[in-house]
Amino acid sequence: MPRLSAPDRTEAADYYFTYIDRVVDKDVLAVLEAQLDDTLALVDDFSEAQSLHRYAPGKWSAREVMCHVNDTERLFAFRAFWFARGLDSSLPSFDQDAAVPMAGADARSWASHIEEFQAVRAASLTLFRDLPDDAWMRRGVASGIPFTVRALAYICAGHVAHHVGVLKDRYR
Repeated sequence: MPRLSAPDRTEAADYYFTYIDRVVDKDVLAVLEAQLDDTLALVDDFSEAQSLHRYAPGKWSAREVMCHVNDTERLFAFRAFWFARGLDSSLPSFDQDAAVPMAGADARSWASHIEEFQAVRAASLTLFRDLPDDAWMRRGVASGIPFTVRALAYICAGHVAHHVGVLKDRYR
């Protein structure tokens, strides 16, 4: 099964291996499922005041970090859906630094960001769980970069792992 082995260097740009390499378990679905509980355990401990904390000037608040996590997972899961279905048009890039300020993340409650994370991850899990085996190796282009569906699943998991680490190290 393609989902049980990590992507190779032909499946995404080198930059994305920053995230892919964070996924040490071979079964990316198991990682995505475990992250749901692990992330919720971490963020449930944040107070509303902590969720507005910025560890340095110009850095995102914890709410903005969660907004970014949710936006990015939604984006990469959509790309995976698009490529898995064999749709061949190239997808546009995404500017996280333009998107986060437009989201109004600090005006929303911390609980709403957590609820959104649960919903977005549940949708991602449903998408990835139900893919036929041959869909995992289908390819497409987004932001001018070729990806496989498998690489996008690993990027979802690795991206959350990265930001969970940031939340632990810089926001607690």
